Amino acid sequence: MAQENNEIKPGQSIELLQELHILTRDAKLNQDSRRKLKQIYHLFQFVEPLIKKSLESENQINMVDHGAGKSYLGFIIYDLLIKKLQESHIFGIETRPELIKKSQEIAQKMNFSRMHFLNLSVADSITSNQIPAKVDIVTALHACDTATDDAIDFAFQKNAKHLVLIPCCQAEVAATLKKHKAELLHKPQTELWRHALHTREFGSHLTNVLRCLRLESMGYQVTVTEFTGLEHSLKNELIIATKIEKYRPKQADKLHSLLEEYRLSELSQRFQVQPPTNLASN
Repeated sequence: MAQENNEIKPGQSIELLQELHILTRDAKLNQDSRRKLKQIYHLFQFVEPLIKKSLESENQINMVDHGAGKSYLGFIIYDLLIKKLQESHIFGIETRPELIKKSQEIAQKMNFSRMHFLNLSVADSITSNQIPAKVDIVTALHACDTATDDAIDFAFQKNAKHLVLIPCCQAEVAATLKKHKAELLHKPQTELWRHALHTREFGSHLTNVLRCLRLESMGYQVTVTEFTGLEHSLKNELIIATKIEKYRPKQADKLHSLLEEYRLSELSQRFQVQPPTNLASN
């Protein structure tokens, strides 16, 4: 029986796990699905406290999951938490129409009426009228290259309280470093990315440093940790951000200094921070 699987959480829908092909039709877990479920629960443990924190001051929440894919995480969160909350919604944003269609079918079958799936890019979702003006939690897990920055833009526009980000495939900063390498050859720090492999790795690291500074500039408290175990990558950086204060000009200055130091000023638009005119700086 499914209840004998100690991986299944109390009250969790067996039918949903079967629809997601995590459980077989006879409610069993094979090795691959056990690993997948463990990965989803690992992500869930980071998002659950953010939802509970939001509910301390709200009786409903809106969560937007960018690059939702097959929406494993969204479905698990809805099943275990959101379906009990009146007027709370989850929006899955995905560019692949076949995944949107499948997720819509599962949501309809499970009667998850407050799950919505939209065929949009992260950038297009910022201005979409299909998403409410108020969003509490934004996730972007393996949003490739600049899509993570678009998700941060989205969070700023929606004044989101929390973000959970796992960036990947970051190439823009590395390409810009390579383009301007000759200008910096006289500086010893150029050795950090002189070799092609180091350019890629340093570019990825610097990208996430700039993102963290950008979030901190806009008043978010940022935690960076390692997230391991996802099927497509052996090692990932997990960024969790929570809005706790107002615009922080010192962090914005650090961001701008790094952009100038590494000849990345042409990417200023990507990493822009704008102090709200109605808020006093700290």
